[in-house]
Amino acid sequence: MDFKFSPDDEAFRRGVVAFLDDALPADWADTPEGIAEDGAADAARWAFTRDFSTKLGERGWRTLGWPKEFGGAEAGPIRQALFNETMAYYRAPTYDQGIDRVGPTFMLHGSEEQRDFFLPKIRDAEIVWCQGFSEPGSGSDLASLQCRAVRDGDDYIINGQKIWTSGAHHADYIFFLARTDADAPKHRGISFFVADMKSPGISVRPLVNMAGRSHFNEVFFEDVRVPAKWLVGEENRGWYVATTTLDFERSGIGRVVAGVRLLEDITALASKPLPEGTAMAGRRLGDDSAVRHKLADLHIEFAAGRLMAYRVAWMQSQGQVPNYEASMSKAYGGELNQRLTHMINAFGLSGMLTEGMPYAPLGGRLPLEYLNSIPLTIAAGTSEINRNIIATRGLGLPRQ
Repeated sequence: MDFKFSPDDEAFRRGVVAFLDDALPADWADTPEGIAEDGAADAARWAFTRDFSTKLGERGWRTLGWPKEFGGAEAGPIRQALFNETMAYYRAPTYDQGIDRVGPTFMLHGSEEQRDFFLPKIRDAEIVWCQGFSEPGSGSDLASLQCRAVRDGDDYIINGQKIWTSGAHHADYIFFLARTDADAPKHRGISFFVADMKSPGISVRPLVNMAGRSHFNEVFFEDVRVPAKWLVGEENRGWYVATTTLDFERSGIGRVVAGVRLLEDITALASKPLPEGTAMAGRRLGDDSAVRHKLADLHIEFAAGRLMAYRVAWMQSQGQVPNYEASMSKAYGGELNQRLTHMINAFGLSGMLTEGMPYAPLGGRLPLEYLNSIPLTIAAGTSEINRNIIATRGLGLPRQ
């Protein structure tokens, strides 16, 4: 693996930083999505996100790593990872499953009609996607899903329920799994579909999490007609299409880098006396050797996590398919960000103060960051599932 960037890559990074400095509000990185989120705040943030995505598309940055034949810049996985790292560090609004999951899945498994219809719209930020995999009784054991798809002429009729569907309330399309053969072994009777979220019979119900956010949703299918042309890949082979999608999802560097900015902010705060009115007024957290050592450990761990993520990108640049390597990066990144948010304990009772409260460290971000870190070891495959992948596909250990 090459551990340095080319001069062109470094120049590209500087260009992205200059764009972000100009395009993002000055306090954007200090106001994570979800703090005191209400309808008006959510609508305003979403409008900004859509406009921001359009600007990225105009610069060709949304599809940096896509092949030119599909409207991309063919910049390579390293350049794409460099871009993703910079965007994550600035906490730029880059949530878009079309770019890193749906688009590449269409390229590998989609029909020519699907690629021609969807890829340009993904590239230009015209449509937004959500993922319909998990169900109330099918999470880690995803292949046990019960959502049904029955062929009826030129359509499939879909009935079932999906849960933990991120961004479904904003999405234009959903990509999802449904069972098309109830008698087949569970991994072999599943198909991969896409559907318009405005289709009759699709309804969305928000789920409010413990941080008070409603980014997750339940999605219900009631006799929804999906054109057979929106079946991706072969019927009953959708599980294998989905594993490709999950590999793309787990390999993002953002899962690691997302916490670097918070770590830097905590480190800077630890060198300053805490304000009057707090339980530890006048003290510097950095004077505590245990805090100093913990921060040093975290800086080392984030450096290692960054290299693990770049290893995945480097393997892709060499034509290799990272599978267990992507699971390593995903599991490590999620658990590392949880360890980072445990630094809330160093601030004592003041660490629990939220936005708007006097003397709240870092503007009250710590409690939200702590709560938001909980699902990091669950979403996109639990740490247990990823460890199974590492054990069987990486270490060659037998299945028990």
